[in-house]
Amino acid sequence: MVQYLVIVESPAKAKTIGKFLGKDFKVEASMGHIRDLPKSQLGVDVENRFEPKYISIRGKGELIQKLKKHASQADKVFLATDPDREGEAISWHLANLLKLEQTDKCRISFNEITKNAVKSAIKSPRQVDMNLVDAQQARRVLDRIVGYQMSPFLWKKVRKGLSAGRVQSVAVRMVVDREEDIESFVPEEYWTLDAMLLDPKTSAAFEAKLHGMSDEKLHVTSEKQMDLILGDLNDARYVITKVKKGEKKRAPSPPFVTSTLQQEAARKLGFSLKRTMSVAQQLYEGINVKGTGLVGLITYMRTDSARISKEAQTEARRFISDKYGEKFIPEELRVYKTKSGAQDAHEAVRPTHINFEPDSIRDSLTPEQYKLYKLIWERFIASQMASALYDTLTIDISASKYIFRAYGSNIRFKGFMKVYVEGRDDEKEEKDVTLPELKEGQEVNLKKLEPKQHFTQPPPRYTEATLVKALEEKGIGRPSTYAPTITTIIARNYIEKEKKLLVPTELGRVVTLLLKEHFQDIVDVEFTAHMEEKLDEIEIGKRNWVELLEEFYPSFNQTLRQAEKEVEHIKIEDEESDIPCEKCGRMMVIKHGRFGKFLACPGFPECRNAKPILEDAGVECPECKARVVIKKTKKGKKYYGCENNPTCSFMTWDIPAKEKCPECSSFLLKKKGGKQHLICSNSKCTYEKKG
Repeated sequence: MVQYLVIVESPAKAKTIGKFLGKDFKVEASMGHIRDLPKSQLGVDVENRFEPKYISIRGKGELIQKLKKHASQADKVFLATDPDREGEAISWHLANLLKLEQTDKCRISFNEITKNAVKSAIKSPRQVDMNLVDAQQARRVLDRIVGYQMSPFLWKKVRKGLSAGRVQSVAVRMVVDREEDIESFVPEEYWTLDAMLLDPKTSAAFEAKLHGMSDEKLHVTSEKQMDLILGDLNDARYVITKVKKGEKKRAPSPPFVTSTLQQEAARKLGFSLKRTMSVAQQLYEGINVKGTGLVGLITYMRTDSARISKEAQTEARRFISDKYGEKFIPEELRVYKTKSGAQDAHEAVRPTHINFEPDSIRDSLTPEQYKLYKLIWERFIASQMASALYDTLTIDISASKYIFRAYGSNIRFKGFMKVYVEGRDDEKEEKDVTLPELKEGQEVNLKKLEPKQHFTQPPPRYTEATLVKALEEKGIGRPSTYAPTITTIIARNYIEKEKKLLVPTELGRVVTLLLKEHFQDIVDVEFTAHMEEKLDEIEIGKRNWVELLEEFYPSFNQTLRQAEKEVEHIKIEDEESDIPCEKCGRMMVIKHGRFGKFLACPGFPECRNAKPILEDAGVECPECKARVVIKKTKKGKKYYGCENNPTCSFMTWDIPAKEKCPECSSFLLKKKGGKQHLICSNSKCTYEKKG
């Protein structure tokens, strides 16, 4: 008979943990939450201290009976759900269903799914932490009240199927506000002046930029002002007035937390937030590594703490010394500061076994798993390495009454950059700039002056990654909420993605304006951030969750009732397309459905014609010369096919390149998995180009 029952959330996690424990243990999965608030009603008794009405989730009755049976046969039950609020709440619900005593030390948690971590946790179980449970309950009830009471309001006043949310509405507002900033932006003119100079001794060319007059920085705002400067520089001598040598250190980035992992995976791998978290979950729960068996490859991926255990740091330093040499180890252990307000329950995202180098286990991973694991592994190793060292050189050149300045920078010691360098949202790379050996008092020759007109640029639109960064900086949401929040506002058609950029729809603008006018607190960034702080206080036992809701609800309820009286129905006109309906001749309009945009006849219900909107891929079909359009499968995967389908059967998963085949003139395809590997789209042509 089984002596011990261990319950986790997922079958993958159960399988991995089962490998570490002996025959006396049975490991079962709860398949996530087993109890929740009902979907068909509010499920919160607002008149009775916000008592939640939990019910067993539909379809889980058989699973619950099985868990009860196993629990009744076991000497001891261990609840090993994830190490966060959500995981604690799942354990609490399980403890209630299985009728475990509240004082029973049944809860075990671990930051990584490794043999040592799991066995260590089994030896030191604890009671379910009710502060964590209350923090989760407070969020769930608060979000349910806001969502379930505001959504019907939006259905009546705007359109059916809409939703509002405590975090999602603020996220939409931020995207809308950014778009309004872009639209109202007034560009300002400014000019720069580059001097291309030559060292007469070596004929080495270098560039210097107009800096100012003496130590005063100069701002040139018109062509007239630039012409005056160019006039002053006629026949000027260019003399070196200052040569300053220096050294610059560049420290590595901290190991990943949830938000930085999502941002970097978007920058470097092109992963969506949802995809990043899905693949990270797989790496955390366990991968069957050839020669080793099932093992969790990374620590828990929902965290906002940059803390690293001493054991992991020691292991990393030993690895770095063996692989790269002593000079790549910093003199002191690197300690990274966790941002204010972060939960420090567990470590940063890091590999569980340093010796599992990405390439050594590549055959055990899917391409997605390999890419993300490599990113996490390299980021962590780099975070424990020595700083990079640069030799810097600043040269001031006087010409007439003006100072030009040239900057040189050369890397002397790569340090952590030998392994990994963080990506940048502005796509600018730091490059070495070598300047000739020049001395003060030396004259250099002018090759040419290049005046350039510029205009200030509006703030950029958010991407998924930069919106996560902004939400985190403003204290909106927590690691577990970023991906679902952004996925939801896109699915609800408040926001659209245009080449990875987030753009508000007309619906998003209308709803945001309505909420700003009538529900200021709900879409106020500071109010929402302050609410997050209060919810965090519940977790550490400093605040009562019911009292928090008693503070919030009366004002919210009054605002909702007032808005229901004051707001008239808002009609959002459908956007007209330039495509006529082939059945009745009316110009079709753009509608939004479950699977995105589509074209529909405005003559509904007399005319029910509708068809998908197809994006032009910009190339001709190699088989029938019609357009190639971008399509999606039912699961949302993108592919390229002929617009004449089903008459023409051409389709490909590979991305069309701008280049044409030199042999048959069909367009070339960028073959996935091969760097600059191009093949001809024409199935009858065998042309191939490898980069």
